[in-house]
Amino acid sequence: MSSSAVIVQPRLAVEDPHDCTDANDMLAVFDALFDGLVRYGKDGGYVPALASSWDVTPDARHWTFRLREDLSFHDGSPCDAAAVCQSLTRMARPDKGYTLGAPGVWHQYLGDAEIEAIDPHTVAIRLSKPIADLLDILVYGYVIAPSALARYEAGDTSQPVGTGPYRLGSYEPGHALHLQRFDGWHGEPPPNAELTFRLEQNREVRLDMLISGQAQVANSLDFEASKALEGTGRHTRVTSLVPVAIIYLFNAFKGPLTDSRVRRALNLAIDRQALIDRVVRGAAKPLTGFVSPAHFGSMPSEDLRPDRDQAQRLLAEAGFSDGLTIEVDCPTRLPDEAEALTAALAEQLSAIGVTLNIHLHTNREAYAHGVRLKQVRDMCVFDSSPLSTFRILAEKIDQRANGSWWLGFHNAEVEDLLDRARATVDPIERAEIFKKAFHALQVDPPWLYLYNPLRVTGLSGSWPDWRMRQDCVLDVTRLPDFQTGKRAP
Repeated sequence: MSSSAVIVQPRLAVEDPHDCTDANDMLAVFDALFDGLVRYGKDGGYVPALASSWDVTPDARHWTFRLREDLSFHDGSPCDAAAVCQSLTRMARPDKGYTLGAPGVWHQYLGDAEIEAIDPHTVAIRLSKPIADLLDILVYGYVIAPSALARYEAGDTSQPVGTGPYRLGSYEPGHALHLQRFDGWHGEPPPNAELTFRLEQNREVRLDMLISGQAQVANSLDFEASKALEGTGRHTRVTSLVPVAIIYLFNAFKGPLTDSRVRRALNLAIDRQALIDRVVRGAAKPLTGFVSPAHFGSMPSEDLRPDRDQAQRLLAEAGFSDGLTIEVDCPTRLPDEAEALTAALAEQLSAIGVTLNIHLHTNREAYAHGVRLKQVRDMCVFDSSPLSTFRILAEKIDQRANGSWWLGFHNAEVEDLLDRARATVDPIERAEIFKKAFHALQVDPPWLYLYNPLRVTGLSGSWPDWRMRQDCVLDVTRLPDFQTGKRAP
């Protein structure tokens, strides 16, 4: 009997892989069906995928990727350099790379690049500006079979054809996606011959499905209720840090948050662990900088204690010794705890004389468009999701880019560090540059840093060594064989 596994998760759709998403469940589906030139490694970094090797010139502008031999798509057609270039060029179009409120995510990096098939096994990418962290972008450069592109252009994404470890069996929109192991995949064959991704939005039902044996993997379980899986010997509970940062964006165009002393005072005043315990019942880790501990070049502070005396001194220096009222935009979902979080934050900030005047938004997409169009008050609840220190600096913090989620912040030192990092190929040297940027953005914060969520995944059986990948995306090639009990390689 062939091995199979059912994965239950709160979000499931077969979408266009050239549109940008940082949603864990969507990326798990994309990674099962498609490959890019590289993949995330099990323990961080990047490993070969369609490319067997690559090199970059010392100025970080010219990249060359050598493809594996005899690559093929799920429909049997060859995957050569021309096919790879066709997908990368499509991904780089200004109308692609769409994420909530912001089109053209990939265009800003690859839009003016020369993407060329030198020969059937060699892809060259020549950039107008150096990007030493280009792999951060290309890990999402999923390659679609040329035979399927016409359907994608017509808006039909229901029949994906990639080179990934699994191929489409059948798709039940709104219910389930059935996949079969692709014997022509270039890597180690994944343990399970068949996979079913099943949609179940109720986290209690997901837990019940795992316990009852209807599912072998359950994602995004309730932090407390899932503790019932521990110590049974029949299930495994894995808690993973999600590199998404829950934050408040500061409006540095106008108002009190144009003053760096006020921005820093708010960051010094809050007790992050108390917020976490109250609002998400412990299901997060405090965030003390603009990226998570999982990010390249991060340098988190170990001192998590609030310093309200220093916060009040800074507010007094900024002219707010008699108090300050801040206007806050708050969505009712994404994050779903936004209202409770803002209420708890208001209580904490009242201790230093800061009052929050809260404006609720029920339409999340309209809210995101409002942020993109800079139509916000003093600060707003948001998140920052890419697992790329470079991308966050380039898209959200660099004044010169005027990005979708940039709200007037300017720090010349950080922009200079970003320019140096772009052109620094050596990863050790580049990490040191990012650490300096991390420290500078603790002193002069563009956002109110709060926490990184924790995600709980449950597995059938006892797998004490199993861990989620660093980007907190389920790598289906590393699941155990639930039929035989064999561990993934």
